[in-house]
Amino acid sequence: MTRSRTFAGFRGGRGLVYNGAGSMGHETATGRTDELVRRLDEAVDTDCVHGRCDKVKAILEDVFRSGEPFLAPEFLEPDPERYARRLVHRDPAGRYSVVAMVWGKGQGTAIHDHAGQWCVECVYSGTISVTSYDLVSGDEEAGVVQFRQEKTVLAGVGEAGALIPPFEYHTIANALDGPTVTVHVYGEELTWCHVFQPVEGGYERVRRELSYTP
Repeated sequence: MTRSRTFAGFRGGRGLVYNGAGSMGHETATGRTDELVRRLDEAVDTDCVHGRCDKVKAILEDVFRSGEPFLAPEFLEPDPERYARRLVHRDPAGRYSVVAMVWGKGQGTAIHDHAGQWCVECVYSGTISVTSYDLVSGDEEAGVVQFRQEKTVLAGVGEAGALIPPFEYHTIANALDGPTVTVHVYGEELTWCHVFQPVEGGYERVRRELSYTP
């Protein structure tokens, strides 16, 4: 059975929508982070996941389009081996977490999910390429599955999109020669996910543990 995916917010196709400018500093960045956390605390205080994601998405777009510093310099360093992943904030009540990711030239992800968690992603600097996928056949639990590629879009600074399970399969890649920085708000702290590795006849689901870059 085909499962249509809606990547709410990323314009360019039924699966992807990004709506659509950022700069960086340290003491000021800390103050902006505190203000972001206050606003996110209010945004996630609802039982409606779609309403929650809409509110979080609007907040990230507003903050990043302001051009004011938000992330301290230590969150902006790329990793030459793979994309960098750093925890910005973990809600003490466990309602969400905020993670900054830095993508170097040529860095990106395999097809993956978010382990059943909702997520809002926003570009802080640079440009990313986001591709969404439909799971069209197969059993994720038992063996090989088949995906159909939906749409690929380029997203720039201040453009955000949401992933709400079960519509969560996608890839992300840096679209520039220089670093790109994105910020991700997850429904919990995302410590693992599934990646889908190409095999004969389709893709095999593999659990991957996630860690933070020093």
